[in-house]
Amino acid sequence: MPRFFYPSELAIGALINLPDTVAHHCQVLRLNAGDPIVLFNGKGGSYVASLTSIEKKRATAEVKTFNQNEVELAYSITLAQALPEASKMDWIIEKAVELGAVGIQPLTTQRCVTRLSGERVEKRRAHWQAIIESASEQCGRNRLAQLGQLADFKSWISQQDLHRRIILSPHSDQSLADWARHHPAQAITLMIGPEGGFTEQEHLLAINQGALSLSMGARVLRTETAGLTAIATVNAFWGGM
Repeated sequence: MPRFFYPSELAIGALINLPDTVAHHCQVLRLNAGDPIVLFNGKGGSYVASLTSIEKKRATAEVKTFNQNEVELAYSITLAQALPEASKMDWIIEKAVELGAVGIQPLTTQRCVTRLSGERVEKRRAHWQAIIESASEQCGRNRLAQLGQLADFKSWISQQDLHRRIILSPHSDQSLADWARHHPAQAITLMIGPEGGFTEQEHLLAINQGALSLSMGARVLRTETAGLTAIATVNAFWGGM
């Protein structure tokens, strides 16, 4: 059954007006009144609903049943990603959601080429939020990953965090795979630099704030590859794959 994100409360027996984008998607899929769809609002669980009407720009549905099954990881992974060039962030967010990340924290660092401010930040955040919703629809997640506010690395790293923070660097002696192999599943934040990587100053600042420095092995990965590979590596050792 087609899955759609519905940004409001859902309850069995409710007759709801579907968002315009969902109504359009139903038309593209050539769905008809009486066809079943799956709805989720990001708060956990999903609902099976039946289309009651579908018109050119409007569709309604009746909520029928609730399914509490989840596909979330048993541990929490947050991806703290320095802004990459162009549309790479779109790809990173989409795939991080598919791999189970519960949080996306955009960062600005000294070597970031992309700079956002003012209205551009809000437009980007709205765009990224839509990507999170769409990726969740596709991969079967019923809980939306949390999108953090764009933050300066120096300010963000100085904040107290109960999660184990890991900064990935090709110069670190221990690999993420080796660390994950010898440690139990736990909440972690993976920090990924931009195309030029973190500066030495940023790396030392993270270490001084309690971050653990690990590598992804002998090869230097692109910023759009590193974070996704890191999440997949952790999942492979901790049972998330």
